[in-house]
Amino acid sequence: MPQALRQTLLSVRDLLITAGPLALLAIVLLVGAYWLVNPTPPKRVVLATGPAQGAYGEFGKRYKEQLAKYGIEVVLRETAGSAENLALLRDMDSPVEFAFVQGGADGPQPAAEDGEASPLLSLGSLFYEPVWIFYREARARQAGGKPPLASLAGLQGWKLNIGAPGSGVTQLMLSLLELNGVAPESLTLSRLSATPAVVDLLAGRLDAVAFTSAPESPLVQMLLQTPGIALFDFRQAEAYTRRLPLLTPVLLPRGVIDLARDQPPRDIHLVAPTAMLVAHETAHPALQQLFVQAARAIHGEAGWFQRRGDFPNPRSTEYPLGKEAERFYQSGPSLLQRYLPFWLANLIDRMWVLLASLIVVLIPLSRVVPPLYELRVRSRVFRWYGKLRQIEDALEQPESPGQPPDELLGELEALERRVAQISVPLSHADELYALRSHIHMVRKKLLALGAQRPVPA
Repeated sequence: MPQALRQTLLSVRDLLITAGPLALLAIVLLVGAYWLVNPTPPKRVVLATGPAQGAYGEFGKRYKEQLAKYGIEVVLRETAGSAENLALLRDMDSPVEFAFVQGGADGPQPAAEDGEASPLLSLGSLFYEPVWIFYREARARQAGGKPPLASLAGLQGWKLNIGAPGSGVTQLMLSLLELNGVAPESLTLSRLSATPAVVDLLAGRLDAVAFTSAPESPLVQMLLQTPGIALFDFRQAEAYTRRLPLLTPVLLPRGVIDLARDQPPRDIHLVAPTAMLVAHETAHPALQQLFVQAARAIHGEAGWFQRRGDFPNPRSTEYPLGKEAERFYQSGPSLLQRYLPFWLANLIDRMWVLLASLIVVLIPLSRVVPPLYELRVRSRVFRWYGKLRQIEDALEQPESPGQPPDELLGELEALERRVAQISVPLSHADELYALRSHIHMVRKKLLALGAQRPVPA
């Protein structure tokens, strides 16, 4: 092996041995920080949506597509609606971490004991979810002689579907009926999910169906264009929203469904709760961030009831706003995410504070490495000065038996051979040459002493 390469490898070895404990400490701290922060989100997440053919189900498919771009698999959990979604979020044995929830679906909640906070976080309001009450025009003619249903009070005696158990529309419809003085006993109420209820409505087995949904729902789109089926006009929409603050008045504009056919032929007033995206507090922060970004892409455009940029937003939420959502609504995506892949931007974004703290701790510790390195290299030379000193001390005591000059000279030559095998960096070569010089000096003294002693007869 060339001498230069040997010297380099030796220096590297010394440096690694000296700095090794500090490097090991840095690795342990880094691994601990990574475990503590857990910056990498799971690759699979469960989103509770709603019934088939509903708006929640349609939007769930879009979220699935959006998060697939980042390597996240979104498993869609079909449910009866908001009430069931909330139950799944609160169930610690449930895999559901995200869900669509209708505003007001939670109902009045008992006060938390001992200041216990809600385990649910809001990621923002997503869209208006109008109350759609579709009814058969023929039934309205039987009741009042003309198709339009003037008020909810006219539903008395009708067969009305108010949503399946677990949906968010049930309690809302009961509240609306109560405001109109309609007792549940005065109607024939059914609790079918949306699709079977629509089938029964079209077959004449139901007079009206009520559900809350965004207009993207295929069932809503179909019923709006079905002959013989009319949509209830909440002409007192403002009054309803004063009595039930969770509602917002919205307007279905004339012609928005089909301009060519002028559908609907007039403006229709509706009332709407706001749909929210809710997460369990244990959901990974990076996933919360991705869901909020997906919400901006999916719900940010103009629609039947909102202008571009109205949604998503942090308003009208019944749960504490998550920190990741709050940061997104205040400043948008982080600067790193605009230029780096998500996984790398997320890793840096979540680790930089701890990394900075580690650097602050490790920099002072790193100052001990150069002195330790120098001590290790110099000790390779200085350790032989002890042996050289023993030989010189024996040389200065000629009366000591068993230590003739020839024997001491043999020990010195053995020491010199050992020293000849020492390799040190060039920066410490002067110390090695100094040791050799001192060995040569002691040899001269030994030779001089041997010359002075008489040769035995």
